Amino acid sequence: HVQLVESGGRAVQAGGSLRLSCATKGDIRDTYSISWFRQAPGKERVGVATFGVPGDPPSYAESVKGRFTISQDKANNIVYLQMNSLKLEDTAIYYCTVDTFPYGGAWYNWRKSSYSYWGQGTQVTVS
Repeated sequence: HVQLVESGGRAVQAGGSLRLSCATKGDIRDTYSISWFRQAPGKERVGVATFGVPGDPPSYAESVKGRFTISQDKANNIVYLQMNSLKLEDTAIYYCTVDTFPYGGAWYNWRKSSYSYWGQGTQVTVS
């Protein structure tokens, strides 16, 4: 069983920065991957960043490229999302998820069947 707990979301001014954390617990195998998604009010959940296939460089949504960075602290089982130059449109609930089969399918699609575990989300509000 896998557990994910996001934290770090808060209200921030446009142009500011935030670092979100995703604490992971359980059997996360080396073949798995972790992604960040977000869901704005009234909109569908969309992929923001992913480690993708293990060993490959991370991938990002076009809307956050150059501003967001996904990273991890393997020793402490934490995945981070560093968000810089925040914009109003970055306002959303941010979720982390484990992809148990990152070798195929569209990583940015939350309906991908291998996204087996999700956290409860953390709210980011940019004003």
